[in-house]
Amino acid sequence: MDPANRKLIRPSFKEAKTDITKPPRPPLKDTAKRTSPPDHTNAENFYYLKQMQSKTPMTIVLRDGEVLSGVIEWYDKDCLKVNRDGAPNLLVFKGNIKYMYKA
Repeated sequence: MDPANRKLIRPSFKEAKTDITKPPRPPLKDTAKRTSPPDHTNAENFYYLKQMQSKTPMTIVLRDGEVLSGVIEWYDKDCLKVNRDGAPNLLVFKGNIKYMYKA
């Protein structure tokens, strides 16, 4: 068998040097990192403001099963103030609320 004539293909030093000195390409839009969603959407604030403005009667169920009824007067980061008819007003910590719904 006759060995095939093989030619080594190798770039010249000048060509290799110009490839190294080229500036890198900017990343494509598809591969760019996406930003994470916001931590705070203001949905909770919007809900409380809507219920406060319309003075909607709310029923609040606490973690221990106790049920409170009243109107939300104000809120902050940690608690709600609930006005009740014929009973004292309450300051309820949000961490103690299991769920709430419109009465």
